Amino acid sequence: MNSHRRYMALALRLAARAAGRTRPNPMVGCVIVKEGAILGEGFHPYAGAPHAEVFALREAGEGARGATAYVNLEPCSHHGRTPPCADALIRAGVARVVVGMVDPNLQVSGRGVERLRAAGIEVIIGVRDAEARELNRPFVTWIEQERPMITLKAAASLDGKTATRTGESKWITGPIARQRVQRMRDTHDVVMVGIGTVLADDPALTCRLKGGRDPIRLVVDSRLRIPDDAKVFTSSSSAPLWIAAGHGASFARAEALGARENVRVIPCRENHNGRVNLTDLMLKLGDMDVTSVLCEAGGMLTGALLEAGLADRLALFLAPKLIGGREARGLLEMTGIGSLADAQRLVSTRISHVGEDILIEGDFEGTRCLLA
Repeated sequence: MNSHRRYMALALRLAARAAGRTRPNPMVGCVIVKEGAILGEGFHPYAGAPHAEVFALREAGEGARGATAYVNLEPCSHHGRTPPCADALIRAGVARVVVGMVDPNLQVSGRGVERLRAAGIEVIIGVRDAEARELNRPFVTWIEQERPMITLKAAASLDGKTATRTGESKWITGPIARQRVQRMRDTHDVVMVGIGTVLADDPALTCRLKGGRDPIRLVVDSRLRIPDDAKVFTSSSSAPLWIAAGHGASFARAEALGARENVRVIPCRENHNGRVNLTDLMLKLGDMDVTSVLCEAGGMLTGALLEAGLADRLALFLAPKLIGGREARGLLEMTGIGSLADAQRLVSTRISHVGEDILIEGDFEGTRCLLA
């Protein structure tokens, strides 16, 4: 069993090499092992490309006959953009398949395992199951809740301030923390801000890592107040810019923005306050095959996501400094709770040093998605 865990760990590392590139597919890695020797490795690089099992089997060649295949996600059994991987493993003559987790997709769930076993192949399920599920949590969220997984990213002083009373916010955290945020952008499908952040900070929302990729940029802008010369328009990025607007926004303005190159306006239902209904927006993103969103918004949009029960994970960078002041912006702009029993709780928290700053990460307990 220890060897199973060791080879599955390698499959998971291979899968993670495609983080942020496989939408809407999951990240999958495969290792072919025979008599203690690794004969083939592979991972799924992007949607439409061959799956991990195909790459690993190609590398293993005839040596795959009688070997064990380790794959972090159940091999598919249906025809999508590519043929079923279960069939490829059967044709290759592998003797055993070790699976990290069963595919939550109902088109596959359990059927790949059934097909392998019907062909006389031994199948072992659940090796590093928790790690496999965590790796593909965006995909699992998309399949099970029909919306993307949402990570709230924020940077603040120790007293929870995101800017001074004059609005200065660059830079609260240090360069190493900012580099970590660039890596987060590289591995998410979408980076999202509200119109307030665009008006105050004018971010380009690109990934400045060497070899990195720009995520889709999403601005939540109920009344389409976004300036025509905002950096999200003028940056050299080829990544799409999506603007979520309420139905009350100007139709002429929406048409003009939508006519710009690489720009798409997403009409959404509105809340009673005239703002974009975020649940409606997230379900629309799910329909558009978005599996992960990194929210780098200010306190208003961040608070609204929390109140809507849509936030899945928090990444909070704390700088070892104090700002103070009643007029200084804080992390959350929301009505707030009346009882501590109603506080948003984090579970599976992790605390680490990122250069001079502290990073607190955790999952929101009992995240719920209430359909609009």
